[in-house]
Amino acid sequence: MPAGTRSGAGIRPEPRRAVRRPPRPSAPGGAPRRPLVTGRAVLLAGLVLVLLLTLAGPVRQFLAGRAELTRLAAEGTALDQRVEQLQQQLERQADPAYTARQARERLAYVLPGDRLVVVVDGEAVEGDAGTVPEPVVGELPWYEALLQSVAVADG
Repeated sequence: MPAGTRSGAGIRPEPRRAVRRPPRPSAPGGAPRRPLVTGRAVLLAGLVLVLLLTLAGPVRQFLAGRAELTRLAAEGTALDQRVEQLQQQLERQADPAYTARQARERLAYVLPGDRLVVVVDGEAVEGDAGTVPEPVVGELPWYEALLQSVAVADG
């Protein structure tokens, strides 16, 4: 090394040369091509998503409320029909002829002078209205037969 020179002391680095990249294909018309997703598009999509998430709960409650109102309206209609049926039944029961007919059919009531025919175990039993057939002699009522069997078993 020559005297008075330092290693690397007066040497400057060469300036960098710009590397040329091949040009990007441009859109028709010669305008530069834009990226598919921009920052504004991402921000807009995020805002729309937040808005949808915010409105999802109230919309769901609104739809549930509408369904509940529909159900209650149907239930009210059914109750109105039931009230109408009960009003008709009340009017029928206020009629004395209907009451007499039901008493004859359901309770086996008879008017004085009518004959009552009751079929028990396939046997026809006749009697006047208001009279009960007498038990056959030798046959005890069930409760007396039960007490008698207990007395016999006791000894």
